[in-house]
Amino acid sequence: MASGKTRRSADFSRKTKETEISVSVDLDGNGRFDIRTGVGFFDHMLEQLSRHSLIDVTLKAKGDLHIDDHHTVEDCGIAIGQAIAKALGDRRGIMRYASLDLAMDETLTRAAVDVSGRPFLVWNVAFSSPKIGSFDTELVREFFQALAQNAGITLHVANLYGANNHHIAETCFKAVARVLRQAVEVDPRQPDAVPSTKGTLKG
Repeated sequence: MASGKTRRSADFSRKTKETEISVSVDLDGNGRFDIRTGVGFFDHMLEQLSRHSLIDVTLKAKGDLHIDDHHTVEDCGIAIGQAIAKALGDRRGIMRYASLDLAMDETLTRAAVDVSGRPFLVWNVAFSSPKIGSFDTELVREFFQALAQNAGITLHVANLYGANNHHIAETCFKAVARVLRQAVEVDPRQPDAVPSTKGTLKG
């Protein structure tokens, strides 16, 4: 937390004809979560995101799951991203950059982030199956696209190798969690400075 300032937390709600979502985040948390989207595998992935980023996340989502999971997953990415952006404020004092190679059994995934105010996703992840259980693997990218766009972050994710699709998906969420944890941490050497020569991280 920058210079004893109030906790960096925010709420965000989104309601459309397809989904109704409410989310609260605390960037200075301990990785506590209460997540209910109606999509079991996705809940598991979001729990990994919270736990390994140390960002507390409370999220409730109701979506048109009778159609498929797409709108729920994408709109959760939008809502979490918006809440993170709101909690970051002017992004003063943050470390801003982080990168990491994360291993899980036979799988290795790399993530790098710039909490820059400029949204961009580079995605180099391939799955060998269209499904993990009943979950569409293509939705992993859709979530991170929505998260990056709405949080205002540049995010690169690359799976270097792996065989198990569950492991590939899980390493993406864990790797992104770990780089977010590092990048949004307060820099003890410049806790009140915007980490940019432009003096702003608003795009």
